[in-house]
Amino acid sequence: MAHLHHFSTGWPSPVLAYVMACIGSALGLRCTVRALATDGRSRRNWLVTASAAMASGIWTMHFVAMLGFGVEGSAIRYDVPLTLLSLLVAMAVVGAGVFTVGYGRSRGRSLLLGGLGTGLGVGAMHYLGMAALRLHGSVGYDLRTVFLSLVISVAAATTALRAALVVRGAAGASVAALVMGAAVCSMHYTGMAAVHIELGPQQSALEGVAAMDFAFPLAVVLGSFLFLASAFVALSPTARESAESAEAEAEATVLNPPGPSLTARSRN
Repeated sequence: MAHLHHFSTGWPSPVLAYVMACIGSALGLRCTVRALATDGRSRRNWLVTASAAMASGIWTMHFVAMLGFGVEGSAIRYDVPLTLLSLLVAMAVVGAGVFTVGYGRSRGRSLLLGGLGTGLGVGAMHYLGMAALRLHGSVGYDLRTVFLSLVISVAAATTALRAALVVRGAAGASVAALVMGAAVCSMHYTGMAAVHIELGPQQSALEGVAAMDFAFPLAVVLGSFLFLASAFVALSPTARESAESAEAEAEATVLNPPGPSLTARSRN
């Protein structure tokens, strides 16, 4: 059995992975809160943004953390189609969970179904990403540890969605995002603890590309999206702020009605 290194690059990869998980969680939660305060097309758009944010943050966390993964005695490559599929699956299944919460009539039932779907989507993303691994050997898993990682994933997703429903204020949202980020990273490293690899002959060249040549650039693109989207959400007014602004304008109009136009005055 091969010796595995999960932190071969030192502290930068797990710390950066945690940061990306927190940013994706914070943005996803914030967008879900915005969605629940609106309706119609606006709600749909906020939920789409929340889904993309959560999925991007989780996927980026996974592959940034994988930069620190190494196998003694073998190089590592990644299958590009499977890697992209893991991202698409994450967005689709996380989106289904978020939309279940956003449009569900029964809040408790929607939360449970949304948390289950989102958590399993995170797990599917993780193990599809691992299926994209190419090395000189075979990858196996301890099924009990895999099950534990899925339980953590579902619990983390349910907690995050519940936070979107009940947490109010910047401080509460920040704490919820930090907890969600820690839970997502815990799911990742629990899943990695389930991995065992049997090395094989190293006669043929490995298919796929190195992580630094593909997964890392894509993670940078998704990370940039998260930062820009976070800035947009932070600067855009909430539904309450928009309503208060409209009320203030209405009051100002009542107190200071517009006078007659210049043309009307000239005619008089």
